[in-house]
Amino acid sequence: MAPAVDNEFRGARRHLVELLQEQGIRDLAVLHAIDEVPRHRFIPTGVRHRAYEDSPLPIGSGQTISQPMIHARYLELLHLSGKEKVLEIGTGSGYQTALLARMAAQVFSIERIAALLDRARDVLGEIGVRNVSFLLGDGTLGWRQYGPYDAILVSAAAPSVPPAYTEQLAEGGRLLIPLGVRDEQMLTVITRRGDALEQVEAGPVRFVPLLGKESWES
Repeated sequence: MAPAVDNEFRGARRHLVELLQEQGIRDLAVLHAIDEVPRHRFIPTGVRHRAYEDSPLPIGSGQTISQPMIHARYLELLHLSGKEKVLEIGTGSGYQTALLARMAAQVFSIERIAALLDRARDVLGEIGVRNVSFLLGDGTLGWRQYGPYDAILVSAAAPSVPPAYTEQLAEGGRLLIPLGVRDEQMLTVITRRGDALEQVEAGPVRFVPLLGKESWES
């Protein structure tokens, strides 16, 4: 990590945390993670000055980093205790991965775009994150080797839940996924209770489509 550069953004990061609190985020673990993870390190230099705005930003390869409020809502819905094994579908910039790494015991992250995965792995290494494993591949298939997972986060929208996700979800585990059509979805929380799956809608969202064998075709 480069302390001098990161300290330059300390005030902006603290202001973002205060803004998220004002907007209703109450989970102290989520707020602490956002306060500690240097979001600017995951953003291209050309837009780095906007790193702590509550807005999505381009990260290359036609992808974006979600606005911080979306990350905060996602993480708050998971109710992580710090002991969980988490599967993340869509590494993207690696920022959400870094937040998860501070809030869970182990993170397994899948990305289909090699350039994004390589960049995210490099940045996470630079800031000292060591509890994340990466896979380049089709995120709609999950990562069976290390399942079941206490939590699964899907950072892209699907028309329905890919079967691998519920198959790889542990007892009491929570799956967060945007479900719907390409232009509008409902953020959905699915919890495993034995053989039953409880499903709750958490609010409307708009995410990029989840591409792969068990979702949208590219």
